[in-house]
Amino acid sequence: MSEIAALFSSEGVLAQAVPGFRARSQQVDMAERIAAAIENNRVLVAEAGTGTGKTFAYLVPALRSGGKVIISTGTKTLQDQLFNRDLPTVRDALGAGVSISLLKGRANYVCPYHLEKALAAGTLATREEAVHLRKIARFAERTVSGDKAECIDVPEDSGAWKVATSTRENCLGQECPHHARCFVLAARQQALMSDVVVVNHHLFFADVMLKDDGMGELLPACNTVIFDEAHQLPEVAGLFFGTSLSTTQLIELARDVRNEGLASAKDYAPLQDAATDLDKAARDLRLAAGGKLDGARGETNQRLSEAKALAEPQFLPALVTLEQSLIALARHLGSQAERGEGLANCLERVQDVQHRLKQWLQASSGVLTGDDAQVKWVELYSHSLSLNMTPLDVAPIFQRQMEGHPRAWIFASATIAVGRDFSHYCSELGLNDAETQLWGSPFDYSANSLLYSPLAMPDPNSAQYQDAVVEAVWPALRAAGQAGCGSFVLCTSLRAMRRIHELLAERLAGSGLEIPLLLQGDSSRSQLLDRFRLLGNAILVASQSFWEGVDVRGTALSLVVIDKLPFAPPDDPVLAARIERLREAGRNPFMDYQLPRTVISMKQGAGRLIRDEQDRGVLIICDPRLTGKPYGRRVWQSLPPMRRTRDVAEVEAFFASP
Repeated sequence: MSEIAALFSSEGVLAQAVPGFRARSQQVDMAERIAAAIENNRVLVAEAGTGTGKTFAYLVPALRSGGKVIISTGTKTLQDQLFNRDLPTVRDALGAGVSISLLKGRANYVCPYHLEKALAAGTLATREEAVHLRKIARFAERTVSGDKAECIDVPEDSGAWKVATSTRENCLGQECPHHARCFVLAARQQALMSDVVVVNHHLFFADVMLKDDGMGELLPACNTVIFDEAHQLPEVAGLFFGTSLSTTQLIELARDVRNEGLASAKDYAPLQDAATDLDKAARDLRLAAGGKLDGARGETNQRLSEAKALAEPQFLPALVTLEQSLIALARHLGSQAERGEGLANCLERVQDVQHRLKQWLQASSGVLTGDDAQVKWVELYSHSLSLNMTPLDVAPIFQRQMEGHPRAWIFASATIAVGRDFSHYCSELGLNDAETQLWGSPFDYSANSLLYSPLAMPDPNSAQYQDAVVEAVWPALRAAGQAGCGSFVLCTSLRAMRRIHELLAERLAGSGLEIPLLLQGDSSRSQLLDRFRLLGNAILVASQSFWEGVDVRGTALSLVVIDKLPFAPPDDPVLAARIERLREAGRNPFMDYQLPRTVISMKQGAGRLIRDEQDRGVLIICDPRLTGKPYGRRVWQSLPPMRRTRDVAEVEAFFASP
């Protein structure tokens, strides 16, 4: 028995330290493969099915490696879980004398400088936010970390946090008068000294990999990088390897100029006027883009190609006005910048914004040749927009970032492969020489789960499709609720989510059944999940944010409904440009790109169902393409090995049986 196998055995240190720990052959094998990759500075892409215990499988070899390790997760929730629970548990079990630290993005830490400015300015939107700001001020006096997650009496989404924290743009760095009290700096200094640093993907790309914000020292000193929830990386990489400029950033810049002007150049009125002009130009740009979103249908954003945005007659003139307002503001700031560090910082920010706007205006969009080809597009929100440039291929950029100091790179997730094929994922990130390995789940899916595909479903694009979904799944939802079991109804769009919720509400009202019905957006994600677990037999209708990263065990979640296969909308400007690029290269965009992404999303949605060995459940996929199209086989063959049926009576019998 190897040393690692002994640690994971039923008599090993982990079994002694962790209540309910069970040795799993897949977990041992995964840990040994990761240990070998770390020892030999190799790249390993690993898929481990639900229940494998992949967290312990990478933590044990990481803590035994003796080198510096960065662990990057997909969410702050998992980041906190790793740091507060899993890492200390494994470290104590192994008796490993390693130091650990948690590092988040700067927006998670109170900024003493901006907190002081906000208290002095007193310009918050509501009285409630003003109360929140005073609570944050009291928290800042007593906290050691400055992490807003510890300030439990101020909601995470309160507007007060925006003015009490810093951004990459408005941080004064070493020129800050509160530099010695900076919580961000303290967290980063601790990270540099620690053996194991837990970050999230956004921070890894923004600060660590791209060496922004003075974090250039962390990666070079690192021997191993481990990505958990690694399936998210291609999307995150595209976000950070591109560029973006939002009207929200411009409005915040105008606000900061006004506040710094009042503090350091109160006698220079033209600066206030120029800041006001920038604020107006930013808001006018959003209005000029058109694209009114339908909140009643749940629409929160809309993506437009550059051509579609410029087709709005006022959009280009509004861009020109914005550019002129920035020129004027830069001129006025240039004359006053020496009067304060804050004004000097604002001048640098204006110059950076001018550069990004010029890039967007001058770049050629959708050039389909070369490694650095990018697509220009506009994203609309209710009250803001962003101008974006996204690389069509992140692989060459990611490869360049991985070069240099030899180290191990571990990519782990429950959903990376399509079937047993890793080529889609590896090609997206340029991991051409990576080792790949897949470990299936230890759970007995054939005994404990059922996959139901309804008969006679209409085309997913038909106007009555949501009505047909509710008609098809109602018997299953009713049976689950009457058996005291909870259900997720996962939708591929917010519009479908609203319609299905409306139809289910009508069904429940007419049935007289006491089955609670919940809707994504009625409260925060965490509050909804807490209520869902507590109710026990609720139906939660949700969209994308509940497809992954949700762990509900037991009968509280025994039925998962997926309305249709989650193909990205074909009019998405980034997808459209990537499809065109693949066609130009003589490849099949659907089979090589669109379908693999859909399969990975389906695996995430299906993964909500069976979370431990005792769970039982039914997965319903309503989309007729699952069985009616040749590619449907690739989808269901990538899912866990559930028993399959086309008869809803089998689903009802499943919930009727003990």
